[in-house]
Amino acid sequence: MQREELASRVKEAAYLEGDFTLRSGRKSKYYLDKYLFETQPDILAALGQMFAERTADTTTLIAGAELGGVSLAAATSMASGKPFVIIRNAKKDYGTSKPFEGKLSDGDSVLLVEDIATTGGQVLEAAKLIQGIGAKVEKIVSVIDRQEGARENIEGAGFVFESLLTKADLGITS
Repeated sequence: MQREELASRVKEAAYLEGDFTLRSGRKSKYYLDKYLFETQPDILAALGQMFAERTADTTTLIAGAELGGVSLAAATSMASGKPFVIIRNAKKDYGTSKPFEGKLSDGDSVLLVEDIATTGGQVLEAAKLIQGIGAKVEKIVSVIDRQEGARENIEGAGFVFESLLTKADLGITS
């Protein structure tokens, strides 16, 4: 799927208008429901391929934060042939009590995938956890950058940031 077609499909599947409160606490007149586009097989396959194209030869692992990043990381893993890990939003207090699922080791070089970046808060938390293990975050790539500060915050924290699409690519002007 070409980028323009992907933008059209994502907007068609996931764009909602109304009064919404975002994870960041900000108010918005529109919402991009990631689950509405991530659950469409054609969109998910295209996203996995596009993320896989952003891996480097040095990339050893794909990571995605729960819950929205899980299907993206899995699709990218399948498209790239590289294993993935799930970064938890909160450390579980049972079983292994790990803050992630899968195998993440000191020395891994990670492509961190994100669904929708508004301020970058959640993906920065995941990136810091990855670094805390001793792994390197090569790059953070989101499906959509809402162009509300995520790029500045992520790059300001010292990470490389890319986005497959922006709200402008979707024709959203508000």
